[in-house]
Amino acid sequence: MTSLLSDLNPQQLEAITLPHQSVLVLAGAGSGKTRVLTTRIAYLIQSGQVSPHGILAVTFTNKAAKEMLTRITAMLPINPRGMWIGTFHGLCHRMLRTHYQDAGLPQAFQILDSADQLASIKRILKNLSADDKKFPPRQVQWFINNAKESGLRAAYVTADDVFSRHMFEFYQTYEQQCHKEGAVDFAELLLRSYELLSRNEILCQHYRERFNHILVDEFQDTNPLQYKWLKLLAGTGATNAAAAVFVVGDDDQSIYAFRGAYSGNMKDFEHDFGITKVIKLEQNYRSHGNILDAANALIENNSERLGKNLWTAEGRGEPLRVYNASNDFNEAAFIVEEVRTLRAEGIGLSEMALLYRSNAQSRVLEHSLFNVAIPYRVYGGMRFFDRQEIKHALAYLRLIANPDDDGALLRVINFPARGIGARSLEQLQDDAKARGTSLWVAALQKCGGEATLLQEPQKSLKGIAKFVFLIMTMRQSCSELLLPQIVEQMLTHSGLLPHYAKERESAERRENLNELINAATSFVHEAENDSLAEFLAHASLEAGEHQAGSGQDALQLMTVHAAKGLEFHTVFLSGLEEGLFPHENSLNESNGIAEERRLMYVAMTRARRRLYLSFAQSRMLHGQTRYNIASRFLDEIPQSCLKWLQSTPRNLNTSYYSNSINQTATNVLRASPNIQSRSISSGWRIGQNVMHAKFGAGVIVNCEGCGSDARVQVNFDRVGMKWLLLEYAKLMAG
Repeated sequence: MTSLLSDLNPQQLEAITLPHQSVLVLAGAGSGKTRVLTTRIAYLIQSGQVSPHGILAVTFTNKAAKEMLTRITAMLPINPRGMWIGTFHGLCHRMLRTHYQDAGLPQAFQILDSADQLASIKRILKNLSADDKKFPPRQVQWFINNAKESGLRAAYVTADDVFSRHMFEFYQTYEQQCHKEGAVDFAELLLRSYELLSRNEILCQHYRERFNHILVDEFQDTNPLQYKWLKLLAGTGATNAAAAVFVVGDDDQSIYAFRGAYSGNMKDFEHDFGITKVIKLEQNYRSHGNILDAANALIENNSERLGKNLWTAEGRGEPLRVYNASNDFNEAAFIVEEVRTLRAEGIGLSEMALLYRSNAQSRVLEHSLFNVAIPYRVYGGMRFFDRQEIKHALAYLRLIANPDDDGALLRVINFPARGIGARSLEQLQDDAKARGTSLWVAALQKCGGEATLLQEPQKSLKGIAKFVFLIMTMRQSCSELLLPQIVEQMLTHSGLLPHYAKERESAERRENLNELINAATSFVHEAENDSLAEFLAHASLEAGEHQAGSGQDALQLMTVHAAKGLEFHTVFLSGLEEGLFPHENSLNESNGIAEERRLMYVAMTRARRRLYLSFAQSRMLHGQTRYNIASRFLDEIPQSCLKWLQSTPRNLNTSYYSNSINQTATNVLRASPNIQSRSISSGWRIGQNVMHAKFGAGVIVNCEGCGSDARVQVNFDRVGMKWLLLEYAKLMAG
């Protein structure tokens, strides 16, 4: 027992040795919450207060559940097979398998994963002849899952409008189909288990008497139905609860509201279970003092917190380094150079993480890493050029460059869907093989040739003919366009952007597709090459190299959401600009800024020793160049914690955030009275409109050098930013 409780701080010891009562443990980042939870279980068993069969422990991932079991078995010589330790879905599945008859399920019921569920919904919509433009399958899927997680069945809900009535009709039909096929989805596991316990008092009482201790990890991430399920198992309140409920969580790290998490469950728990004692774990064993002081100061700006203040006994450490970049490429170059320096000092790449708010930001960062051959790994996601929507877009571009590319054609001939079935594709492949031609030539011959297609009314074209006509017209319309314009035209006319615009959860895919326009613009600028074929070769090279292999030391790239639960020696947090972090969507959402601030808090507390914060004055994002102002979060960090990597800290002035961040750099310069015109020795001035023979109209946004070395940075309407030597550029006044 002594060894089990050794090396604990007073608050950890108090939580672990608490008598049989319900308690809320408010555990800050890096405060040893996993150790407290697992040691509490081991202590209860070793002290004889409960048998392994009398414990129910819930966490949110299978990985966390396995780690919990591993730690417990390392502390105690017990067989963990009889213990109920797992995720909410895993434990509910276990309960339903045991009581399948009472739950109204067949013994061999099947579980639908997300893809299976979506396919089932698509079949229903097709059978009901529903318009998938008005009712996109993914939106129907989200509606059904959201209703289930709120504890709502379709049959017992009254809809107030036509749209909702249709959605509940789909929901009811989906339920009937699942019942017929003996299948349940993930949301159904929890709802069915809750309903089972609600209506079967004898069974519910059995589990209440069995589980003397219920322990919950990451309690701030529970949704309302999960909390109701826990209350059923424990009893409705402190006076009649059979179990002692031990919940561990941190309201400051509640960042999954978009998944249905409700941090208010923590306050409800205090009320419902009559909690009189909250144990706060505030000693941090991960980060140095400056990082914690900065994080504490930031999160204090959120109201309605339970309240805690992280501290460490390890000293203040280094200040947070803040880098003010002129643009996103300069930001990426700075990060890459710092990574190379740290690596040379002996810090492994895997001990460094590069975090960003939006997945679309990764392209510029990946490109910079590729250029200097630094191996990296995208954690919890895919590299930019490997993402599904980007591969679809590149396939269309490959067909514009060369329609005889069979691989590209097969990838997108029916994406977005055009009613081309498997049998039609088989026939097309047989025709191509018999004639010894490409699929494109076979398809063109099948449709009667270009001349015939051009004479047909476009609205009458179906299936393969519709696809062939699309590629023909795109090739014609793009023949005289610059590379970024080709990408933009393709995204619109291929149907990719409209397709993803229909789906509620595809905003990130649309961001990535718009980022492809930026990739083309950057390629033209860097390579001074406007060739579509060369751009496609460049994309293939970046897609095929430098993603680290298994076990290889590699820099970790990830979104802030994906970083939760991880820690690194050094963290680079990029893109700290208003509209990006905090995200512009949060401005219109209730408590949106508060959640973004919690996300920032999570990002900062991933760092153990060194933390970099960076932002860019201009950034190409979503297909346009924007002038930015620094994130308000930088204003909320004490200057004593920061080291600015410029001669003097800039005046952030984030309180004057306005819609100007959504304007292009050109529009800002043309419209803003605050940007002064500065003359260049050659007679040109910043803010002046100019024309270029190849790149068209633009506006001068920067300048440097003099005489024959004088050059200007111009933001062109069509191709974005370019630096030009005045001696050779032959600019004309616009």
